[in-house]
Amino acid sequence: MTPVRRALISCFDKTGVADLARALHDLGVEVISTGSTAQTLRDAGVPVTGVSEVTGFPECLDGRVKTLHPTVHAGILADRTDPAHVAELDELGIEPIDLVVVNLYPFRQTVSSGASAPDVVEMIDIGGPTMVRAAAKNHGSVGVLVDPSDYPRVLDELRETGALSFPLKRDLAGKAFQHTAAYDAEIAGWFQREETFPAQLGMALPRRSTLRYGENPHQAAAFYIHTGGGGLGEAEQLHGKELSFNNLLDTDAAWGLAIDVDEPAVAIIKHTNPAGFAAADDLPTAYARALEGDPVSAFGGIVAANRPIDGETARRITEVFTEVVVAPGYDDDALEVLREKKNLRILRMPSAQRPRHAWDLRSVSGGLLVQHGDVGDEPWEEWRVVTRTQPDESDLADLRFAWIACKHTKSNAIVLARDLQVVGVGAGQMSRVDSVRLAVERSGDRHVGSVLASDAFFPFRDGPDAAAAAGVRAIVQPGGSVRDDEVIAAADEHGIAMVLTGRRHFRH
Repeated sequence: MTPVRRALISCFDKTGVADLARALHDLGVEVISTGSTAQTLRDAGVPVTGVSEVTGFPECLDGRVKTLHPTVHAGILADRTDPAHVAELDELGIEPIDLVVVNLYPFRQTVSSGASAPDVVEMIDIGGPTMVRAAAKNHGSVGVLVDPSDYPRVLDELRETGALSFPLKRDLAGKAFQHTAAYDAEIAGWFQREETFPAQLGMALPRRSTLRYGENPHQAAAFYIHTGGGGLGEAEQLHGKELSFNNLLDTDAAWGLAIDVDEPAVAIIKHTNPAGFAAADDLPTAYARALEGDPVSAFGGIVAANRPIDGETARRITEVFTEVVVAPGYDDDALEVLREKKNLRILRMPSAQRPRHAWDLRSVSGGLLVQHGDVGDEPWEEWRVVTRTQPDESDLADLRFAWIACKHTKSNAIVLARDLQVVGVGAGQMSRVDSVRLAVERSGDRHVGSVLASDAFFPFRDGPDAAAAAGVRAIVQPGGSVRDDEVIAAADEHGIAMVLTGRRHFRH
């Protein structure tokens, strides 16, 4: 147990700091503080010893140097169980510091604000991390607090025993090192922001929540977020049960698809693949047409809309069992209707803006695969018509829509669409021609007059042959096969248009 007689407090985030310092003073603890923290405590009527009184040296360089002094750091780092350390403190006239309460300059918030580089650099804390690391290293003798939520349990223990137990100090030390590691990772990331793939990847991802379980009940899981990175990490849950691992995966897939078109659109996702996707002049119509895509598979699905949801759309959604609804907003009528479903998760996104840059990270045994996310605008101007039959404007609109849907479908992916409505999907098949056949089968009789999108090239003409037999009027695919000429010739034989994009959209 470590009796606490002296505490050093230096916090940018002043949450709860006055109450903590007052409680420490009432317990007979001398409070040492710096700069604005000391002033905050004095204004609150808490007796404070300025750090300059301890070091005998004034704070200088606009506050860059306050605690970087042997009197402070020897007081923190001295091992109280080592008689030589204790004797040396006595010889030097240095009193030990038993508790360090520090949180750091708001580096990440400053970067997010769009501040200039010099202002960002000023938010690189030096003294704070040094004190935190020193106290955490010496946790056998010193307690360290970096999180205001931990103030109550430290005070409870001090009130009960007058000292801090080793298990508590060890726990706080681990949290302190996590705090400084995350801080350093954010700084390193800022300096490496121009590097495509830095030599060492450091990530500071706070845990947003632990989850009931992972993909399956025997797997533990948690949700960590990229703060300020957009996406589900910034979603606000307005209603419903806790989100599960699979809910989050499917919601991310639904949201990514819904916001990838400009028209009012609704995506319905099952197991990360589109069960329905449609665009229209208004959201109620878009939802109705998305549901028509595969009303059986829509049961238990995730619904995403790229426009605020109105009451009429909400009423249609509640007619089908739905796990999650995600949108950039809801009117009062919509919320009232949706909240009648007790377990329905309702998520509100801050905006429907498409991400321009993002990393896609995949875990593999022994490592992590990192790539640029498949985001951003499509280079429509690079599309090439390679058949005698030319697509008209209606064909091109449907081809673009199908191509977007195909991008968000598991490979091998085939999507059939007509009038900005997905009518058939073949996903995750080992053979591309099987994906074509599956998409046709799932479409009922709606494949006649539809267009087809393929996420990668056709290695043989059997895919286009199957599509033509089903009445497909146009095909879009990347091209790039050694048999492109054979595939294009097949399209010409059937009198259907074919467009090559020069870009594939594998989604494993």
